[in-house]
Parts: sequence; C-alpha cells; structure tokens
Amino acid sequence: MKPVEIHRGDSPIVLGLPHTGTYVPDDIAAKLNDRGRELADTDWHIHTLYDGVLDGATTVRATFHRYVIDANRDPAGESLYPGQNTTTLVPLTDFDGENIWDVAPNEEDIAARAKQFHAPYHAALWAELERVRAKHGVAILYDCHSIRSHIPFLFDGTLPDFNIGTNLGTTCDHTIETLTQDICAQAEGYSSVLNGRFKGGWTTRHYGRPEIHQHAIQMELAQSTYLEAEAAPWTYDETRAAKLRTHLSEILETLAALAPALRGKS
Repeated sequence: MKPVEIHRGDSPIVLGLPHTGTYVPDDIAAKLNDRGRELADTDWHIHTLYDGVLDGATTVRATFHRYVIDANRDPAGESLYPGQNTTTLVPLTDFDGENIWDVAPNEEDIAARAKQFHAPYHAALWAELERVRAKHGVAILYDCHSIRSHIPFLFDGTLPDFNIGTNLGTTCDHTIETLTQDICAQAEGYSSVLNGRFKGGWTTRHYGRPEIHQHAIQMELAQSTYLEAEAAPWTYDETRAAKLRTHLSEILETLAALAPALRGKS
C-alpha cells in the first residue's frame, strides 16, 4: 500500500489527513500487543467526515497508522508540548498511557519507518502546497484531526468540540484564526477553544509560513461530535456528522473566499 493518497483540486485549500490511516504492515503488527492492535488512537472516519465539504479542496491523506509512525510529529523527535503528557514520533503508549508493544521499536526501526512512511507523506504535502500556492499565490493548509473528548492522561475534564490550533497565532494570518473562531463560537450546541490543549501539531507549525503566503491551521474535533460513541467499534453517526459538516463547510468556504485577499498582503 502506498503511504499517501492524494486527491488534487483547484481550491486554495489543502486538507491534511495524517491520522485517519489504519494500515500496519504485518511485521510491525506482529510486534504490537493486543492493546496496540486495537488501533484505538485513530482519527476515526475523519476522511469520511470531510469528504465533499468543500468543492475543489486538495486532500493529502496518510494511509498508515500513527502507531507505525506519527505523521504529525517532528521527525527529529522534539516534543510538541514539553512538560505535558503526549505521544512520541513512534508512540510507545496509547493516549491512556498504556504500553502498546510486545517488542518496542529501536532507533533503527524508527529511522526505517521515517524513510518509508513519514518522509513520503510530507513530500507529498509540501508538493501540493507548492502547487496550490503557485496557482493561487496563496495556500491554506487545514489540518484535520479528531480525538476522544475524555482522556485523563492527556488533559483534564472534557475537551471542547472544536479545538483550533495556530501555535498562538504564528502559523496563519490573524484573519484566518478569527474567522474560524467566530464560526465555531456561533455554532449552536457546540463548544470551542482557540489554542487550548491543542495548539497545532508539527504539521501546522512546520508548514505555517505566512511570510511566503502559506498559512496553516489545525482543527481537532471531539469525536463525540460525529461518532455514536467514543469507543469500539467507533461507529460513524450520520445524523451527528451531517450537522457538524454544515459548520465545517462554512469554515472551509469562508477560508477559500478569503484567500485572494491574503494574496495581496505583504
């Protein structure tokens, strides 16, 4: 299986999908323990949720699971959130802090996976951003994520429904941040936060370069907004998803319409 799937569009928006993949090569799966083979920390059905929400959007999707290697982590291994519980480039635990390996990966394993999976995904993502930026004079990367709303190992209490990350406003023009925040705040029945527990992963921080007219924003959704339950078998709830998709479509359509104005900013 190819490590990345690309669907090219003509919009200034690129959707990054680093955590929806469930492919684990047999030799790696054999080293996971029973808990690890559950693949519980998948961004379940996120590619389905975003399918068709914006006509012309380009999508770049990792097909491999984050337990193989996490496409949203610094390949150098630097922590995104120093001092806080998190998972590493190749996770050793799940989001509950429980071991997922019978045979943990060594440095050689991690290097091999970085070359085989992590690097091709980011080469594809960078190429699509360059293509879109050449066409429109601007590119907006919207990085799509989801997570359970209750994970005591990672955060206290209940996560808001919409978690917007811009690394404290550094990865995109302020207008992108403000418009997204306003739409989320006005979405009836949903909660939201800007740069809360999730401030944007490595992808958002690495590609968000407003000075070259390349902007990035991360959206971490609580899985309770579109799943029947935040537990196996992780069933997609069509009714919840349809309601949520109206707000996601509004966000992406608004950002796409904004793009020409961003092109003119110095």
